[in-house]
Amino acid sequence: MERDKHLPLTETVYYILLALVEPAHGYLIMQKVEELSGGQVRMAAGTLYGAIENLVKLKFIQPVASEDSRRKVYAITHKGLDILRLDLERMQYMIDSTIDRLK
Repeated sequence: MERDKHLPLTETVYYILLALVEPAHGYLIMQKVEELSGGQVRMAAGTLYGAIENLVKLKFIQPVASEDSRRKVYAITHKGLDILRLDLERMQYMIDSTIDRLK
């Protein structure tokens, strides 16, 4: 099987996609990314919005309706879920191979 050209995802993009399994606005995405990464990944607003723009272009995420017109809310798409799962499989294979090798 040929690897998708978007893999491997950067750590930041991986956590943004993971955070958007449930729809969220920008500030909440930043909070979720920090929480999911155990504080290892912290993003500035400019970094987040640049990543969001790219992920929308790739159709990995999309804007969704929100009750608060002042905030843009985003959610992961089916394509985004697929790429997230592929990267998880890639990393799991690496982990399994490493564990087997280091035994």
